[in-house]
Amino acid sequence: MDGPVLVRRAAAAVLAAAICGWLSTFAPGAGRVELTAAHGRGDVHEAPKRPPAPPKPPPPDCARAKCVALTFDDGPSESTAELLDILAARKVRATFFLIGENVVKRPDLVRRERDAGHEIADHSYTHVDLGAASKKKALSELTRTQDAIRQASGYTPVLLRPPYGATSERLTELTRELGLAQVLWTVDPVDWEHRDTGYVERRVLKEVRPGDIVLMHDIHPTTVKAVPEIIDRLAGEGYAFVTVPELFGGRLTPGEEYDRRNSGEGQGLP
Repeated sequence: MDGPVLVRRAAAAVLAAAICGWLSTFAPGAGRVELTAAHGRGDVHEAPKRPPAPPKPPPPDCARAKCVALTFDDGPSESTAELLDILAARKVRATFFLIGENVVKRPDLVRRERDAGHEIADHSYTHVDLGAASKKKALSELTRTQDAIRQASGYTPVLLRPPYGATSERLTELTRELGLAQVLWTVDPVDWEHRDTGYVERRVLKEVRPGDIVLMHDIHPTTVKAVPEIIDRLAGEGYAFVTVPELFGGRLTPGEEYDRRNSGEGQGLP
């Protein structure tokens, strides 16, 4: 019996020695793998921070620059997305006067307008004549639109464009109470009647002057297709494109009416 026992002990000793040899052979490599993995985890935590985005340049001084405010009524609509692409490609900000019913239908476009830096504003809930409406009716039209825009974008408008440009003493009093300035316009290509891209282009380019507010409608694809040429031509003439609040230096009084600002070379300023 001693013989088999000795053989088994000898075999066990040989096996133990072999295992130790293998471990000693692989241990350094395993250590290197572990260190490499740990080093890799450190790289993730120590990645350089992205530098902050540079601040946006301030808007031009429209008391001196050749400013123009492009405004679009009655949206958002199916063609609004194309217009937003056009404005983004040219780095132009505009002002959108929104119908409350359409805001409820397309809140994603309202958010996109706001996120892109455009001014969004009230144009009533159903495009009713606010100048002829009772105070109760006008109040409902305005507050429902304000609520819809706020729910869609988180922003509460400070501007109103009364449909048809129809205002009244009663509406002026109401907008003063609600903190809304009334914005009309200087240039109207009557694009709701003339569904002709070339006509809209020619009409705007012929009539626009420094300090003007241009009325257009993004619900009409023919108007949207006119916008690139209008922007490119006016930019070539030295115009700066601003939102309505920027046109007036951010100083608009609730209840008051605004249709243009005297500004730029047309007024003989440097």
